[in-house]
Amino acid sequence: MLTIVALDVILLVVLLMLSIPLPYCFGGALAFMAIFGGASMKSMMLWGFNQMISPILVASPLFILAGTIMGSCGIAKHLLNFADIFVGKIKGGIGVVAVVTCAIIGAISGSGFTGVAATGPILIPRMVEQGYPRGYATALVTVSSVLGLLIPPSVIMIFYGWVTDTSILAAFLSTVGPGVLIVITFSIINLIWAHKFPNVSLGEIATTAEIDLKQRNMKRIIRAIPALSLPVIILGGIYGGIFTPTEAAAVAGVVSVPIGFWVYKELKKEKFVSIVNESAVSIGAIMTMIIFTLMLSQTYVLLRVPQALIEILFNVTTNKVILLIIINIFLFLVGMIVNDITGMILVAPLLLPLVTELGISPVHFAAIMGVNLAMGGVTPPYASILYLGMRIGKCEFSEILKPTMVFLLLGYVPIVILTTFWPSLSLFLPRLFGLA
Repeated sequence: MLTIVALDVILLVVLLMLSIPLPYCFGGALAFMAIFGGASMKSMMLWGFNQMISPILVASPLFILAGTIMGSCGIAKHLLNFADIFVGKIKGGIGVVAVVTCAIIGAISGSGFTGVAATGPILIPRMVEQGYPRGYATALVTVSSVLGLLIPPSVIMIFYGWVTDTSILAAFLSTVGPGVLIVITFSIINLIWAHKFPNVSLGEIATTAEIDLKQRNMKRIIRAIPALSLPVIILGGIYGGIFTPTEAAAVAGVVSVPIGFWVYKELKKEKFVSIVNESAVSIGAIMTMIIFTLMLSQTYVLLRVPQALIEILFNVTTNKVILLIIINIFLFLVGMIVNDITGMILVAPLLLPLVTELGISPVHFAAIMGVNLAMGGVTPPYASILYLGMRIGKCEFSEILKPTMVFLLLGYVPIVILTTFWPSLSLFLPRLFGLA
């Protein structure tokens, strides 16, 4: 049976490498298991339907809708202006603005795509005007957008909690430490690198007269209050026990509509209808992919693939450090060929028994999976967030490749290592809240 599973995985990888749409890839792999592996399609369909009606799953389409609205209603622009107040006088400060704003956007939308889609059209041209190379500006905004997968509430952490029966709140908190460290390391790398660009200048706000500057700063703060209220409402509501993550996603969508229509006045009726249509198409594709991924993952679980993986790896070595390195490499490779949601749903149920045998708690493993899959999202060949950033930044792959690799190797890989081998980084906040 393991031979059939191995052939099925090879088939899945081949379909993915051929750039066939994800739902068809996983549907094809599932059909292969039904024909050659003896999996009952009827049972899988019934099981999949029962999973799809879970109230937790509603959070995903709601966050997608909320993120799309926020990317079009002016929230990102006013967050950028607000952050620029504090670092506008520093050479390289606008790069720090990019990193911090993507983290804040992530705390509102729970998505990596929203960060680059909302901030990229505003920030990349502004950085280019101040003397940054277009490839570097695009790379910085793009790699910073993965913070949307780590700064809670995170959509992939909702899926992790759902498929592993782990506290979603604990999973949220597990990635806060790694997320904050990534913000710091990206900001430091940017400040050092910015001094190597000879044409980089300070922004307009840094060269404004002192009296005008104070007036402008006050206006920016006032205009940013509605945008800043969103993460306060969402995170405060979740951690204060006022509403669930699913309800938080609904609140994010509902609150962003009046802000876009009546506060910032950048959201019009025709634009709103277009946004809803765009979100509906994305949601339909994602939900189709999710059900096939769920069914394929459950098929592997029923065929005792997790137990087989444990036996194979422990026959190779029982060294915990080596096994954790192997798991990290595997997760990174998964993130390179599929999107974060797919990787989370497919792999988490398979690897959780293995890491449990190693003494890794499910909450700690949530952070390990989160940082690896997020890094995979900006690493070719899949690199969906990277390609979106290239389109928005209007730059070639050759321009964005070097700075992206530098940020990943110097700013991201060390955090992956710390997350894996320093459990307190991920478990401090969950333990503080009595969740781990």
